[in-house]
Amino acid sequence: MAVWLPVQCPHCHNEEVIKNGKSAEGKQRYRCQNPDCPYRTFILNQTYPGRSRQVKQQIVEMTLNGSGVRDIARVLRVSPTTVIQELKKTQTSRTSKSETVTATEARAFLK
Repeated sequence: MAVWLPVQCPHCHNEEVIKNGKSAEGKQRYRCQNPDCPYRTFILNQTYPGRSRQVKQQIVEMTLNGSGVRDIARVLRVSPTTVIQELKKTQTSRTSKSETVTATEARAFLK
């Protein structure tokens, strides 16, 4: 007996998804039919754990708790390069948010 599970886009949670070939590792690739979706194609089960959102969130949390790059990489079983790249992404997103807050505060101050 086969059980059919609906495939959802992990980005926009749309169920209008079609198959879109195979990846280099032989995993099924899917394409989201939503034109407003920020990412058009995706793979349900990534081979490398450093690509999952949970691992990326753990990288940030472990850094805030004082863990080093090598410790994080060893515990989460990802590359130290992955840890550094993720920390750079979070740093630039926080910097851009603080700059927009500063610009908004400056406008309010000038009025």
